[in-house]
Formats: sequence, structure tokens, C-alpha cells
Amino acid sequence: MDIRLSVLDTSPIVAGSTARQALANTLDLAVLADELGYHRYWVPEHHGMRGVASAAPAVVAGRLAAATHRIRVGAGGVLLPNHAPIVVAEQFGTLTAFHPGRVDLGLGRAPGGPRSAVDLVRGGRTAPDFREQVEELLGYFTPGDKPLAVPAAGNAPEVWLLGSSPSSARLAGELGLGYAFARHLNPRDAAEATRTYRSAFRPGLRSSPVTLVSVAVIAAGTDERADWLAGPNRVKVARRLRGERILLPSPEEAAPQPADPLDHVLVGSPPTLRDRLRSLADATGADELMVTTPVYDHADRRRSYELLACL
Repeated sequence: MDIRLSVLDTSPIVAGSTARQALANTLDLAVLADELGYHRYWVPEHHGMRGVASAAPAVVAGRLAAATHRIRVGAGGVLLPNHAPIVVAEQFGTLTAFHPGRVDLGLGRAPGGPRSAVDLVRGGRTAPDFREQVEELLGYFTPGDKPLAVPAAGNAPEVWLLGSSPSSARLAGELGLGYAFARHLNPRDAAEATRTYRSAFRPGLRSSPVTLVSVAVIAAGTDERADWLAGPNRVKVARRLRGERILLPSPEEAAPQPADPLDHVLVGSPPTLRDRLRSLADATGADELMVTTPVYDHADRRRSYELLACL
């Protein structure tokens, strides 16, 4: 395909695994993605979610950058209401100083977990105005005689605004930032949000608009194999809709259980996925697609990214 592909990795903890193993898998997959030619590799911020090991994106991104050579690395994203902007600027300015030209900072406003965990992260503080936080953060990267975030001044990462609604798209456009839409969370509004972003765009850090759309994809050698690998995620979604939270089971464990269709996940062999991904890029006008792959076995996840890299 003539569109960039990137990776979104939550460091998933599947049934029978641990956070340590999940993070080791993330490191392994990042090295593979670097070798395969993927453009960037993002890790998110989540708290108190037992199926997600990615809680400290600045720490994880630093490890990934040190282990890779070419691929961009970063946060997809830092949930800014959880933090003081100056601390985020110091962290990502430091990363950029170590790895110039390779660090991304995606910014989101979601809490990132259950309220009990998020309240601890925020120390009881209420969420401040998000736009004001973003503008404060961006100011720390500007060189000056008396910088407040010393490692950030002159060491700006590539900044994106993350979202899953037209309102986030409008803010990204007004601030002149790149916009990353989370289609894997909200497939229905992807085209509307990217249109809203381009319409609202005013030159800022960027002189022209750029869009990235994240999408859940499961690739395998055949459509039948891909459908089998998708079974665990179907079961997990069905259980979540019933108010039950489970770790991703194996395909064998998932096979006999009731499951929901996965309309938001693209599933199939490379020929099937090539057409579907092309259609998604055309519908949204995306400059880049960022793939997350919700499968049980790490070897199957590696294979899925290998197949997609050949499209």
C-alpha cells in the first residue's frame, strides 16, 4: 500500500501471563517493527487495568528507542489531565535530547482507567482545562534565556493530539497539531472527525494538517486462521458488555463461548485486508494507519505485523 503503517501497543497481559512478560513482548515487537519498516511505535498510558502493562509511556518509550535504530517511538498517549505539564515537557524533552528526530508525544484527555486508580494518580486534584494545559506544555519546548523545563527547551518532540470524537478533532485543528483518531475505540466517527480536523486546521506547530487513524487488525495466512485468532477478542467484548472484565483467553478456550461480532476489528488474510485498509484510508483521508493487534499469542501477533508489512 502507498500509506504509512505504524504500531499501537498496549503491552497486553493475556490470561496466564504477567506484566513483565507483556513488557518483554513489547520490546521484542518494537525491534521487529523497526526491522520491518513501520514508521512509528506508540505506547499508551493506562492505570489500574489488569490486562494492560503500559502505564508509564515515557519510561517504555525510552527503552524502545534505545533498542531500535530508525523507527519513531512515543506516547499514544500521555493523558495530560493526570500530570503537571512541566513534568511531561521535562520527560519528553529528555527523550528527544537522547533520540533527536525520533520521539513523538501524543496527548489525550481521557482518565485512562477506573476512578479509584486515576484519583491516586492525580492526588485528588480535579482535571484542569485541557486546552490551557496543552498550550502551557507547548510553551516549555520554546528556547529562551530562562527556560523553566530545562531539558525541554529546544528539544521538542513531534506533538499530536489524540481523540475519538469530532470535538477533539476541532481542538487539534485550532492548535495546529497533528491529529490521531482512535478508530479502534470508535469506528463510527472516524471520517467525520478527520473532516472536522481538516476544516478547523490553522497553522501552528504544523504548517498543514496531518492525520493518523488507529485501527484494530488481525492478519493471518488465511481468512479462516485470522477468524480463529479473533475469537478471544470477540469473547472478551461479549463479556465486557455483560459487565465482566476478563483477560484475553486463548483461541482454544474462547471457541465454545458466546461471542459478539467484531465490526471494529479488521480480520483476514493479506488480500482481504489490503482492500479494507485502503478503503479506510480513502474514507478518512488518513495519512497514516496505526495498527493494534488484539491476539492471544505473541508469535501470532508478530506474524500479523509481518504480513501487514508486505501489503
